[in-house]
Amino acid sequence: MPPGAEPAILSFSGIIPVNPLTGTIVNGFQDVPEPVGAAGATGEFSTDAKQGPILAQSWYVLESIRRTVASAGGQMSDVIKLVQYFRNLDHFPYYSRVRKLFYPDQPPVSTVVQVSEMLPDATVLIEVEATVWLPPSFNSEAPR
Repeated sequence: MPPGAEPAILSFSGIIPVNPLTGTIVNGFQDVPEPVGAAGATGEFSTDAKQGPILAQSWYVLESIRRTVASAGGQMSDVIKLVQYFRNLDHFPYYSRVRKLFYPDQPPVSTVVQVSEMLPDATVLIEVEATVWLPPSFNSEAPR
């Protein structure tokens, strides 16, 4: 097969809401870009304090996956499977709302798992694994 004619399967594991440049954990709307934080924040302290961390962490993790897939020449529709790990399954509906921003029509096949702890500390509420299938033309000059 000529170069670029083979499909590629990529696996991203351990995507957590930690900024690799600063080593800081995303803890709320203040830790994500302004338009995202402003869109998610209600302005009500109690609501934002409870929902903000999981909403912001969910956005950060999915955006990290989107950027990584794009850097490999793909798009979010190339993600064929997600495994989501939560410390609290009550957070899944909040994550699901954010996931709809990245997958407005149909999300990929997903598995949801509750775990007792995550690294590096207890403020990490979510971790995601993504499996990506890049079609044969992903690294060729042909448009997709």
